[in-house]
Amino acid sequence: MAMIPLPEAQSVVLEGTPVLDPHEVDFTAASGLVIADRVLGTELVPPLDNTAVDGYAVRSADVASVPVELTVVGEVAAGAATDHVLAEGETIRIMTGAPIPAGCDAVVMVEDSERLGVVDGAERVRLTASVEAGSAIRPAGDDVRPGDVLFEPGTPVTPAVLGVLAGANCRRVSVYPAARVAVLCTGDELVDEDRPLRPGEVRESNRRMVVGLVAETGCAVTDLGIVRDDEAELERVLLDAAADHDAIVTTGGVSMGDYDVVKAVLGRIADMTWMQVAIKPAKPFAFGHIGGVPVFGLPGNPVSSLVSFEMFARPALRRMMGHTRLARPSVVAVADEALGRRPDGKVHLMRVEATFGEDGRCHVVPVRAQGSHQLAATATANAIAVVPDGDGLSAGDDVAVLLLG
Repeated sequence: MAMIPLPEAQSVVLEGTPVLDPHEVDFTAASGLVIADRVLGTELVPPLDNTAVDGYAVRSADVASVPVELTVVGEVAAGAATDHVLAEGETIRIMTGAPIPAGCDAVVMVEDSERLGVVDGAERVRLTASVEAGSAIRPAGDDVRPGDVLFEPGTPVTPAVLGVLAGANCRRVSVYPAARVAVLCTGDELVDEDRPLRPGEVRESNRRMVVGLVAETGCAVTDLGIVRDDEAELERVLLDAAADHDAIVTTGGVSMGDYDVVKAVLGRIADMTWMQVAIKPAKPFAFGHIGGVPVFGLPGNPVSSLVSFEMFARPALRRMMGHTRLARPSVVAVADEALGRRPDGKVHLMRVEATFGEDGRCHVVPVRAQGSHQLAATATANAIAVVPDGDGLSAGDDVAVLLLG
């Protein structure tokens, strides 16, 4: 089978991954999800003119010449109000966020004041700064007005977005749901429990890693554990998973030479495309559907499984959940060490450690081992360097990098 370019393989996966149907939720349940419909402002934010600082509410004409002494006729804290109309020579002590009293057109900061105490039966203050009309006043609707477009479809609900929804009283919001994803692996040789290994056995690690990767993507993940090499049992597990989930991720059994229960069963119950992608690691990859539910078949070597998830499954799962930015952030970095390779017709996806230097640029060095089975070396990588086919890159060369962290 001829190898296919990475962009072509990614297009097959993305085009075959449907976007989930949105639904309306209370805004408190929207955190981490993606907005599906335009959100409009419904109220003024702030709801009324208020002060941006602690200080004294004044008529700007009264502080045109300073220092000046004024009579303090009240105090207003945030959450309180006064019906006193400020007259000439008067001031009201005011706290940040409190509504602006009638007759006031500016606020002098408390740092520019000196309390004089009670003089001739009235509390007095000396103000030492002149202010123009409007100073330190936040007008009603300065942040949001009814009908303002707050968020467009595709906006992730971050903590800041959630705060805006709360402040603007947008109680209901249409969002894409978190994808429900089932993760499983197969193999009689895999061991989950803590016991000595018998000849031929290996400790299961891919599933644990992929479960974490799926959860990190924002999906609701179901760990189906290890399914033994029994075609009937695997078929049952896969069909049950397809009935209850939006996507399925498997690890292992997708190489051209494999005769694995995963390949046999998926070939029977699913519409699968078995790919050889022109990348290293993660050349073998499978994608298809069981009753319309996407199935991502990751290779069995742990580093290949990790890279394959990043290149194919993660962008597709993000698309399912309404994201418009599907790929990891990318930068052009400086290779501080040579990124060596040989020509082989593939793009090499080398695991690297990335840092930002004093020059403001991203700098990368390769992790100590690049084998597709060497997960311990890859675990500390926080980026993937995209090294084109050829003889590699020299120290000091520019290289495209995907930032994982």
